[in-house]
Amino acid sequence: MKTFIYERAMTPENAVRDIDGASAKFIAGGTNLLDLMKLQVETPAKLVDISRLPLGEIERTADGGLTIGAMVPNSDLAADDRVIDGYEVLARALLAGASGQLRNKATTGGNLLQRTRCYYFCDTATPCNKREPGSGCSAIGGFNRILAVLGTSEHCIATHPSDMAVAMRALDATLVTLKPDGDKRRIALGDFYRLPGGTPEIETVLEPGELITHVELPAPVVGARHIYRKVRDRASYAFALVSVAGIVTMADGRIATAALAFGGLAPMPWRDAAAEAALVGNEPTTAVFEAAADALLADARGFGANDFKIPLARRTLIACLRDLTGN
Repeated sequence: MKTFIYERAMTPENAVRDIDGASAKFIAGGTNLLDLMKLQVETPAKLVDISRLPLGEIERTADGGLTIGAMVPNSDLAADDRVIDGYEVLARALLAGASGQLRNKATTGGNLLQRTRCYYFCDTATPCNKREPGSGCSAIGGFNRILAVLGTSEHCIATHPSDMAVAMRALDATLVTLKPDGDKRRIALGDFYRLPGGTPEIETVLEPGELITHVELPAPVVGARHIYRKVRDRASYAFALVSVAGIVTMADGRIATAALAFGGLAPMPWRDAAAEAALVGNEPTTAVFEAAADALLADARGFGANDFKIPLARRTLIACLRDLTGN
């Protein structure tokens, strides 16, 4: 372990003021950052502890939605009656992630910012453009079974590991942040993550020192049906090979609205407007479900060991749509 400076912030304003350079990091639950520090993938010169910030509440908004503080533990969020009743997909996704002990420590903000679990990113003896820009991507041509088939580039095929973020993407979540200069901004989760392109080391649109303070969810959709299905190598404590967060409403035997988000397939929680459009207004038939899967996977590309993810994603999506629509 390399030496570092440790400071504890008691207000969000103090936290962003104390971040004074690219080598400084916020730490809350530490369930991801501490692991990466032990591997020397992350070597911050300074840690600013934000675990005592007054951001641990879940509150109703004026329009019937929810505001979730960035310090709310994953276990508390999953067990909240308002989440269970109105945002079932989120509760299911949270309980599918990690283990009970980790969910007790992991925070809402930290979950959104966790780094990839790509083997090569975590191995400092191998080239990785995300860890060392310009060094190359060992996963392309290497062992890439758990890695992405959508949204990749010649520089990186890593996946985003969060379950919670997939559900929040389907729910159209918005992030509220605080900048070091005191300005606040709201960022739609769909605009928050960046595809790797030529700069895979830049994963989000956050500016240096910018802190996530809250997550906002819109009012729940009345009569919506929710599902979160996670396909993984074992029943618990494993990352998704494919996951589907789905929310649909039905009217007169047809699909009235559809929101679908996917994990395990891309460098970010993935949502495809064409796949949703293939469903809306149609009866819930196998042909319609297959059309949605075709739209989702039109640009999918495997890299050898992860080729199986493409048919697996198709089967998982169709099975979820059958359950959601009662077909």
